Amino acid sequence: MLRCVILPFWHSMRDDRNGGFFGYIGSDLVRDESSDKGVILMSRILWFFSETAMLLQSEKERNAAEHAYRFLSERAIDREHGGVYWSLSYDGKPSDTSKHAYCQAFAVYALSSYYRLTGDEKALGEAFSIYSLLESSCRDGIGYLENFHCDWTPDPDNSRLSGHGVNAYRTMNTLLHIFEAYSGLYQATGSQEVASSMRRILGIYLDRVYSPEKRREEVFFDRNYVSLLDITSYGHDIESSWLIEWGASLLEDAELSSRVSAASSAMAWNVYEEAYDARGFIANEKYGDNIDRSRIWWVEAEAVEGFLNEYRKSGNEKCKEAAVSIWRYIKEHFVDRRNGSEWFWAVGDGDEPVYSYPIADPWKCPYHNGRLCMNLMRGEL
Repeated sequence: MLRCVILPFWHSMRDDRNGGFFGYIGSDLVRDESSDKGVILMSRILWFFSETAMLLQSEKERNAAEHAYRFLSERAIDREHGGVYWSLSYDGKPSDTSKHAYCQAFAVYALSSYYRLTGDEKALGEAFSIYSLLESSCRDGIGYLENFHCDWTPDPDNSRLSGHGVNAYRTMNTLLHIFEAYSGLYQATGSQEVASSMRRILGIYLDRVYSPEKRREEVFFDRNYVSLLDITSYGHDIESSWLIEWGASLLEDAELSSRVSAASSAMAWNVYEEAYDARGFIANEKYGDNIDRSRIWWVEAEAVEGFLNEYRKSGNEKCKEAAVSIWRYIKEHFVDRRNGSEWFWAVGDGDEPVYSYPIADPWKCPYHNGRLCMNLMRGEL
């Protein structure tokens, strides 16, 4: 899967004329070479090639990572105000110059992996610079602010990471990926300053985001972490069930890891009980009492990881069977067999591909499915 499907596709998206990687390819497999290049996508591609280069000991992947790094460093980083832009034009000019904490987090995550691959101190310095901005400009007394103008003045419009008609002041999703980014930076450096930030975030997560009564994460919040909507995001819950636990394990704090593990297991089992379909997929989310049974590429990839993680912990065969079933479904229905493609974004009720979504865009990237394949190959799940 990794070598035959995912890697060839993302290599084919390389833009040698303007730098970075092309930002869009439709379901018709027509590449839009004039499309903006989302910085989240560019960061995730840098992370992906850095990690695959380390795993496969491959010069081809290392070269792709170096290419991705040059574009991110030279074009995406704002040398005046710091941080990375939201998006760039096809030829690397700032397009949307807003600064979002979610986007900053993925730049830190990618630069940390690239540093682990190359030992490039410039990349590490850039990662720490963005980390420092997240801590100085985004963090307030109880959490993190999310959206900012180019000069880091707060922007109350957080619609990019909100949904269902609300403009959330804080989101679970952004906090999760800030923690992930800090975990990657700590993995690369062992910085005690970063470790302290990770512990602070885990405290916020366990006390304000995770609901032990509902065995889920709340999703959208006001300023004081009051939940705005009754939503269960099965994809995020199953992703967090293993990702938060991985980050916490790096800190080697038995008491903290125990608290995180209990929450992680509760979420995994709630997803299993409410969202898992024995045909081989999990539902997307629940809004009130209504379950959206859409089958989305990243949700299914994270479900394999989350259920295998719970199987590793508990030995419960139900979780292993669910992971195997979903992996089989992915291979049968999500992998696009057409030449030059990758995974479909979504699969319909009749197991048919949903062609109204692109194959690659600012959000459709090699992060979820690439990471799943790498973790399976490493035997980490």
